[in-house]
Amino acid sequence: MTAPLADWIADALGHRPADLSLFERALTHGSVDKGEDYQRLEFLGDRVLGLAVATMLYEAVPQEPEGSLSKRLAMLVSGASCAEVARAIGAGPHIRMGKQARDDGARDSVNVLGDVVEALIGALYLDGGLDAATAFVRRAWEPRMRGTPPAPQHPKSALQEWAAANRRRPPVYLVVDRSGPGHAPKFVVQVEIGAAGSARGEGSSKQDAETAAAAALLRQLRGG
Repeated sequence: MTAPLADWIADALGHRPADLSLFERALTHGSVDKGEDYQRLEFLGDRVLGLAVATMLYEAVPQEPEGSLSKRLAMLVSGASCAEVARAIGAGPHIRMGKQARDDGARDSVNVLGDVVEALIGALYLDGGLDAATAFVRRAWEPRMRGTPPAPQHPKSALQEWAAANRRRPPVYLVVDRSGPGHAPKFVVQVEIGAAGSARGEGSSKQDAETAAAAALLRQLRGG
């Protein structure tokens, strides 16, 4: 990775890298045999992203309480949202990965794309400082915040509230299946509320599958 990568970073992230190796690492999947992958940078970038988006929300919706802000934040910094940003900036072709991962379609995996964007933010923070990282997050995430509609209630919270309001036991979640390669797993989760009903959901993480299952059971209980 040489000058073309530096040019892409400057265009996509708005920052000309001083230490290109940081960004090379941010674009290196764990399936590559030699060198460091993006995991540590992803850890750092996740925290920088959270701070930047939380600040944007605090400014954009000054009358909204903490609980609603937290729901908005979780949605905006989710893996799916990060993957959308990765596609928008054209990160996929620049990700280095092993042949098996490429053959398995990891380059278009929501998990991988989301992780890479967080890693790039981590690299940007280390190379250009908080201002550079925040500037990129603001540009990339502002279109996702326009209009700032009321924060939707998370399906798991809504199901918990339904159970309490109807004097039922709290929902119980159980992973009933896990398949797929390590970089692109698939989970199936079943949720039950005693005799009130049960439903299943699928997702690329346990949390996503639980959310899908909760949404499915809510539809049943509400007759939707």
